[in-house]
Amino acid sequence: MAERISVIVATYNRPDALDAVLRSLAHQSDADFEVLVADDGSAPQTKELIEAWQPRFNGRLHHVWHPDDGFRLAEIRNRAILVASGDYCIFLDGDCVARPDFVAAHRALAKRGWFVTGNRLLLSRALSERILKEKLEPERWTFADWWRVRRAKEIKRLAPLLTLPLGPLRKLRTDDWRGAQGCNLGIWRSDLVAVDGFEGGFASWGREDSDLLVRLMRAGVRRKDGRMATGVLHLWHAEADRSRLAENQRRLDAILASKRIRAERGLSALRQ
Repeated sequence: MAERISVIVATYNRPDALDAVLRSLAHQSDADFEVLVADDGSAPQTKELIEAWQPRFNGRLHHVWHPDDGFRLAEIRNRAILVASGDYCIFLDGDCVARPDFVAAHRALAKRGWFVTGNRLLLSRALSERILKEKLEPERWTFADWWRVRRAKEIKRLAPLLTLPLGPLRKLRTDDWRGAQGCNLGIWRSDLVAVDGFEGGFASWGREDSDLLVRLMRAGVRRKDGRMATGVLHLWHAEADRSRLAENQRRLDAILASKRIRAERGLSALRQ
């Protein structure tokens, strides 16, 4: 079980969604954690939003920002890791609303030698827009509420909302990096340091999370499944620019063909 937790929330120019995410984190059943917003160069509105929320977090909310120079998600996450004081990092996207037991569930699943991959429930565009416009709190909805949303076809499934113990079933894919999502991921900080964090060479969307997990597994860290415990509510957004996905896939293929564990441009590059 983790002791000190740092929740690292990645964002870029979407303060309305970030507002919902911060609200959900302010209402956690387990409040013993800090939040670091890893901001990939957003306009001032994001900074103003974070400042407005800071009194609610009593010094536990921090803004980590670098200038906008294209997609640099891996680098800004690394910058947040360097600032983090926790010994366990939970990575969350700035459009993924956390249910009240999100941090508690991650804390219970955290174990040395393992990282935890969570899941998400994708919300429709119409539902997402209504949530943000009316400032609804879907993290507090009951299963009956979600059943009505499902019947209205605004979500496709209910399974991500279920909470089940699963036990040993969480360790069925210990060596499989595929399918894990960086929008809901728990990793010990010492393991992140061992592989030198995310690979900053990824300068466009896609495969940067897979690269990290491949290197973690090479370092001896195993995968634990956090589904049916840590599920988050993923607000709709337009599809990311995938024009350089093939280039990122080639980078990942090169990692898979090598034996490299540490990032070429990771945490240590930012310390210099």
